[in-house]
Amino acid sequence: MNSLIEAQGLTVHRPGTDEPVLSHIDFRILPSEIVTVVGPNGSGKSSLVRALLGHLATACGDVRRMPGLRIGYVPQKVHLDTAIPMTVRRFLSLPQRVTDAEAEAMLARTGVEGLGNRQLTQLSGGQFQRVLLARALLNDPHLLVLDEPTQGLDQPGILSFYRLIDEVRRETGAAVLMVSHDLLVVMRASDRVVCLNGHVCCEGTPQHVSSAPEYRALFGAEAEGTLALYRHRHDHDHDAVGHVHGPDCGHHPNA
Repeated sequence: MNSLIEAQGLTVHRPGTDEPVLSHIDFRILPSEIVTVVGPNGSGKSSLVRALLGHLATACGDVRRMPGLRIGYVPQKVHLDTAIPMTVRRFLSLPQRVTDAEAEAMLARTGVEGLGNRQLTQLSGGQFQRVLLARALLNDPHLLVLDEPTQGLDQPGILSFYRLIDEVRRETGAAVLMVSHDLLVVMRASDRVVCLNGHVCCEGTPQHVSSAPEYRALFGAEAEGTLALYRHRHDHDHDAVGHVHGPDCGHHPNA
């Protein structure tokens, strides 16, 4: 298969119920591609990622992963037990031990060189996100998965983090799958955007999605900002492609 991960007809139910949180999702990500999933709160973004990674049971549908696929994962939240001392260096060797040289090189690569002896609880939000990224990259992943990676960061921190992700993609060739609410930055950083609200409302290039009525119906004023950006930058671009699924951005009729 050419895709790193591919899903067909994926449906996921809320735990302990027959109520679908995701219905009939078709999805794939190709090598070196940056794909971002956007959608309102409760739209199933994190559930989609967890199902694709095999961390969440599916009600129906098929998920296939490339044989030998290596995944680096930066979760939405990491709960630290402040009663247990944990240095950055020790954290990087969980669950798989790495050498001091490997750890230092990856910390330098993600912009937090020299923090190996620092306690995790002493890190700023931006430093901690970069340490999480360093840990994910130590596996030399084919696919880097980022679930709301910039929560709690200020605007300069958000922009800096996304620049780093683009550099990592260009240098390593890893594909990137992101879940994000940073609409304007995401539209500038992604090759393809998937707009989700229990089902796939629309998908395609950022230019296509930013101008889709389904996207604007979901995000209102925020969507107008991204639309203005692409009207300004791509007035003469006739190559935008994409797909719209369903008549509106409500839940799938079977949801």
